[in-house]
Amino acid sequence: MQTNLADFIKGTPEGDEAEAILRACVHCGFCTATCPTYQLLGDELDGPRGRIYLIKQVLEGAPVTASTQLHLDRCLTCRNCESTCPSGVKYGRLADIGRKVVEQRVPRKLPDRIKRYVLKEALPRRWLFEPALLAGQLLKPLLSKPLQDKLPPLPARTAWPSRQHARKMLVLDGCVQPGLAPNINAAAARVLDALGVQLVAARGAGCCGALRFHLNDQDAALDDMRRNIDAWWPYVETAEAIVMTASGCGVTVKEYGHLLAHDSAYAAKAARISDMTRDLSEILPAFEAELAQRVRERRADAGEGTAASGASAVAWHPPCTLQHGQQIRGKVEGLLRALGVEVKMCRDAHLCCGSAGTYSLLQPELSQQLRDRKLANLADTGAGRFVSANIGCIGHLQSGTETPVEHWIELVDRALHG
Repeated sequence: MQTNLADFIKGTPEGDEAEAILRACVHCGFCTATCPTYQLLGDELDGPRGRIYLIKQVLEGAPVTASTQLHLDRCLTCRNCESTCPSGVKYGRLADIGRKVVEQRVPRKLPDRIKRYVLKEALPRRWLFEPALLAGQLLKPLLSKPLQDKLPPLPARTAWPSRQHARKMLVLDGCVQPGLAPNINAAAARVLDALGVQLVAARGAGCCGALRFHLNDQDAALDDMRRNIDAWWPYVETAEAIVMTASGCGVTVKEYGHLLAHDSAYAAKAARISDMTRDLSEILPAFEAELAQRVRERRADAGEGTAASGASAVAWHPPCTLQHGQQIRGKVEGLLRALGVEVKMCRDAHLCCGSAGTYSLLQPELSQQLRDRKLANLADTGAGRFVSANIGCIGHLQSGTETPVEHWIELVDRALHG
């Protein structure tokens, strides 16, 4: 694709990156076939190819309109198009660059500005989010149905192992996960503890930065990333890895090195942190044989059958941030099957469930349509439980079904410990 960038961005790091991405696009349209919003709306401008044209026009200095902003806002940034693209177009990065410019050029209406401000200021701060979550539980009958659906019953917290091990790995607590699902990291810690690995949550680490970044407050998001790097840096020589139990956080932390490449004070540290970062599904397959043996022994001691306790069949929903953002496929299913769990894949497993960070709050109609499609496909598998790998997907799916939805590590924890 030929480009002629405007002076305001030509020659800048973002301009150079955007130009390289635009030039890689060959207009083939393969991406359109796997775009969830194009499937719903049937508008070329609500598919990757159309949005690429819109961003190209913006970066070449064409007038920026509210219509341009709407089409970019409707994008889930699921990056399914990146998995489909034969030319390797990095659409997600181009969307971030284009949205930032559009955000600066098109004033939003006051209600939208207020909503976005509350989301980017409250959700990343646990000291604000968790009291608000408790207040929401108390006032739940007075809230709208969409907000009630976003407030599942809060689980009782389970024990974090206290044993010390020579082998250590860091884990990111994150922002909303500790309040909504505190037992995900606790389950990961218990499983790794049984394998002789201590999981450590560094004080001072918090939101990975994805939330603010995708709400176009990119400067504040980069500050979130620098804060996490500072919190983790004292551990980099002793920790084997930085483990991510939320794939949405994982895909972002793996990009710290790229996003902070032009920050002379943090570029090298950010690259090191990204190199150390692993999704939990990349860690546990190395322990598969030991885990399988331990699970078999526990079941034999308990007089159970061959299937994992409480999991005769589960349907696996791979988050977009895992299968498209991190290009990780097959690891969770393989591990669960090795532990005796019957794992089913649903129709159109490659498509987004509609969660996409704050998308479900900002684009509720599209989000709910995608959720309901995904839930129907998951239900068609006949599984009695759904598992995923990202807190956003888990909460979003659970808001539309009575079928239990949980993180896959919680299933492994029960199989291992009963």
